[in-house]
Amino acid sequence: MAGSSLRIVVTGLIAQHPRLGGVTWDYLQYPLGLSRLGHDVYYLEDSGEWPYALDEPDPGDGWAAQDCAANVGHLASVMERFGLGDRWAYRFPTAPRWFGMAHRKRREVLESADLLLNVSGTLRRPEEYRQIPRLAYVDTDPVFTQVKLNLPRGQRKFRRRVAAHDVHFSFGECLPGDTPPTPFRWRPTRQPVVLSEWGRPSSLRDVFTTVMSWTSYRPLRYRGDTFAQKDVELRRFLDLPRRARSTLEVALGTTEHVEWESGDGSRLLRPAELLARMGWRVVNAERACGDLDGYRAYVESSKGEWSVAKNGYVAGRAGWFSCRSACYLASGRPVVVQDTGFGGVIPTGDGIVAFRDEAEAADALDDVEARYAVHARAARELAFEYFDSDTVLRRLVEEAA
Repeated sequence: MAGSSLRIVVTGLIAQHPRLGGVTWDYLQYPLGLSRLGHDVYYLEDSGEWPYALDEPDPGDGWAAQDCAANVGHLASVMERFGLGDRWAYRFPTAPRWFGMAHRKRREVLESADLLLNVSGTLRRPEEYRQIPRLAYVDTDPVFTQVKLNLPRGQRKFRRRVAAHDVHFSFGECLPGDTPPTPFRWRPTRQPVVLSEWGRPSSLRDVFTTVMSWTSYRPLRYRGDTFAQKDVELRRFLDLPRRARSTLEVALGTTEHVEWESGDGSRLLRPAELLARMGWRVVNAERACGDLDGYRAYVESSKGEWSVAKNGYVAGRAGWFSCRSACYLASGRPVVVQDTGFGGVIPTGDGIVAFRDEAEAADALDDVEARYAVHARAARELAFEYFDSDTVLRRLVEEAA
């Protein structure tokens, strides 16, 4: 099938997370990029998860949307904007009820599709889509995925979901590294970026930024090791604003899950308060970059990115590289990011500078400031060479089909 036009179904979580502009871009660039390669592409969202509420600034315990109208409206507007208005389907899990394509059209697409790309493993029951000849699992959360597959209890459903696919890809381009072994062959892949959507002229703020959640889910424990979230790693760099000459800003998600944090379960300050006290600039992520245009403008107006990675990525050394950082690069913005082993597959030094500790992070920021034009030019060049959706998705489809 290589080189021919295929009918491809892509999964994602665009309706699930309507207030996270970066998440929307992550999933959108798959069907958008595949469509631009000439494939007949459809987007499907059937995660079985209750979607996050759209209209509350800080949902807290009431994060789940009881009515999915706003979530469906968000997905519909995104698809319509990019020429995919009649090419999406969303299943609200409580009824269950489908939105988007009519039932007859959805069935026809699924019965005639050549390939399904299960991005982030978002399908609740991939075995229900076995009428499609090839199912490909795209692991965007390496190390955590492989650890979960090795946990002795409570992960049987997850193992069956992964095993239901014909081919497996991972953002962990250096797997196995120090990660637990699995019975699957993990082919390397990375985030596709539709380059024409990034790098628009923008006034530059003199600030290095990032967008993050304090925690995304509970830490995993396996054979005495803990694979935790960003809260663990960022605490190692709390003093960085006092050491670096650069201004550092975090667009922080407001939804908090204290029970997911590492440590003894107690804290004196909320994450935003802690960061602000230590000299970080903190903005509300939903307000600063909660939609497609806001997220892109936030990235493009930044001088560059400074960011830690999830503790599990750092510990696993699997070569994970951030979808968000790829968009900074595509905007011609250098990234100073925590080392996860990606230097084995993506060049570092100019455009991308990796660090392991606070001293290296401060030195990296100073170097980017001193040679900014060189780093900015290298950032865009790296995006073209390593993250261009044409290249990334062409290879993905050829190996999957």
